[in-house]
Amino acid sequence: MKELGYYNGRIGELSEMTVPMTDRVCWFGDGVYDAQMCRNYHIFALDEHVDRFFRSAAMLRMTVPMSKDELKALLNSLVKKMDTGDMFLYYQLTRGAGPRGHAFPKSQPNLWVTLTPKQLIDKREPISLITVEDTRFLHCDIKTLNLIPSVMAAQQAAEAGCYEAVFYRPGGRVTECAHSNVHILKEGTLYTAPCDNLILPGIARARLLAACRRLDIPVKEEPFFLPDLLAADEIITSSSSALCLRAGVVDGQPAGLRDPERYNRIHDEIIREYMEETK
Repeated sequence: MKELGYYNGRIGELSEMTVPMTDRVCWFGDGVYDAQMCRNYHIFALDEHVDRFFRSAAMLRMTVPMSKDELKALLNSLVKKMDTGDMFLYYQLTRGAGPRGHAFPKSQPNLWVTLTPKQLIDKREPISLITVEDTRFLHCDIKTLNLIPSVMAAQQAAEAGCYEAVFYRPGGRVTECAHSNVHILKEGTLYTAPCDNLILPGIARARLLAACRRLDIPVKEEPFFLPDLLAADEIITSSSSALCLRAGVVDGQPAGLRDPERYNRIHDEIIREYMEETK
């Protein structure tokens, strides 16, 4: 298949798949999701993503209708149905279908999966960022389907000709981006926001921190602020589809790009790991 859709056991070309209008994802965005890259039919970081998927579901009092091993087996079987081994794998769980009502219905959860051709984004040239006040709710550590603030911020970035939007809370604390985590290098140390309820603990983020430790680059998981972002030696974003990118412009002003040797070591180590695990 060129693009694949899965819904509660039904499989077909993505453009031909249909779902009930009464699925709670349509009423409330009531569900969780996860996503990752696949190369050569090998799903990257599968265990970590599935663990987070189950954790997100549990935090919303939802039960995944199969075990972790069963879900992994399903995903591995679905990728083999694709015409290409390089793809973006997305899966989500909704609370179920039923009449519109805010309280939980007595229904079974619905599992969706989509597979679309895609290759890892690996840009050598620096990206541009904008900063946007973080108006999201206080459960950013759950990977829910409620993404309107991120959608609006991503649109602002696109209209400004930028790759990403960096969120900050009142007081200037930098949290994350619309669809990435963000980190800074300063005087040889990598700083990243702590894993509290204000950020999603990214799988690519965890891989980035592990790469730094292997390279003997100190890591500090602590809050940093807009002035720190603008004064950083390097600004790095990480996500499942773009594991390690560097920024050179923030809000139209030059920023970062002052420690290329250390950045390149981090980038090359992360890409080496990705290529090794998906060869």
